[in-house]
Amino acid sequence: MSEADAESGTLETMQPNPAWDADSHVDAVEALSEDGLVFRVWGGDWCGDCRGQLPDFGAALAAAEVPAERIHHYPVEKEDDGSKTGPLVEENDIELIPTVVVERDGEEVARYVEDEGVPIAVYLAERL
Repeated sequence: MSEADAESGTLETMQPNPAWDADSHVDAVEALSEDGLVFRVWGGDWCGDCRGQLPDFGAALAAAEVPAERIHHYPVEKEDDGSKTGPLVEENDIELIPTVVVERDGEEVARYVEDEGVPIAVYLAERL
């Protein structure tokens, strides 16, 4: 993805959950804090899965002290047929949300899609 990526806003659901316990997720916080990682988050504030998962992920990124310029939000809308529309949805094969893509040096190194059975931060940390 280029630096000219068009973002159309922020996701309220990425506001960190104040109840999230970083001490219980030390390995995840450490993995997410790696220099140079870029986080691209597709979600919708209307989406139940996003409302349930993204606040904790936002808290994990805050605990890892990831700079805001390395976290990109891509708000997604759902069409009547269930398909998703929004910034870079087609280019990145976004079908389910939340989807989080982690890049290093412009290359995708990990991807979380909707519900992997563990929290987003834990899932991504295991793959980094």
